[in-house]
Amino acid sequence: MRCIFVGVEYAGKSTLINRLTEYYHARKQRVHGDDHFTIPDATLSPESRKAMLDYPNDVKERSQRMQLQYHVAVLRNYPHVMIAGWHIEEAIYSAVYGNDPDSPYYPNYGYGFHRGYEAMVFADRLPDVFLIHVTASDEAIRQRMSADPHEYQIIREKDIADLKQRFEKEVEESLFSRGGRIDLDTTDKTPEESLDELLLKTDSLVTTGEMAIRAQPIPDSEYEVRYEGGVRRMIPTGK
Repeated sequence: MRCIFVGVEYAGKSTLINRLTEYYHARKQRVHGDDHFTIPDATLSPESRKAMLDYPNDVKERSQRMQLQYHVAVLRNYPHVMIAGWHIEEAIYSAVYGNDPDSPYYPNYGYGFHRGYEAMVFADRLPDVFLIHVTASDEAIRQRMSADPHEYQIIREKDIADLKQRFEKEVEESLFSRGGRIDLDTTDKTPEESLDELLLKTDSLVTTGEMAIRAQPIPDSEYEVRYEGGVRRMIPTGK
């Protein structure tokens, strides 16, 4: 599947991406995951993340715009893609926190290219493209913020309700919502339960190739793939 996970910070996007990545890896499938759109980029070194906070606003905007554009090609080039946030997150956080001197975001995300990225994806007629709107109750978000605070937290507790409404509006307006929208509420659910819900909600929409991957019986332990008499077998290695 080509999945774009969006939703307010602490809703559970990264956790779901990690579970879905493990799911594909267990089936010997390659995954391309990009969970690095929130400023500062979580995949950078600690030194680079810290430095990114003080980049000039025009440098931040240009850097973000370039990677937003680049990930149109990522969706095109890989069959199992997991992107967190992307252009929708950028639009919301820049609008809410762009003028906040204590926020790493920049103001005036105003070149109006939200739907343009989506249109380019649609032009490629790609299969299995899903916009997955991940949400949770306000109280669940607050509890997660308190229990496991992010090093560079973006959202403010007072903004939770407003941010959730903004994500809902952006998702409603997205071209991806025309047949490829999945809503997941992670409140009071384990990561495994949320993954099962995601797989169920996409079950009738995926390609036959994806369905074949899901139908594979997976050994409980590590295994290797062999072909015996032309038959594909998964042989446990005992690890």
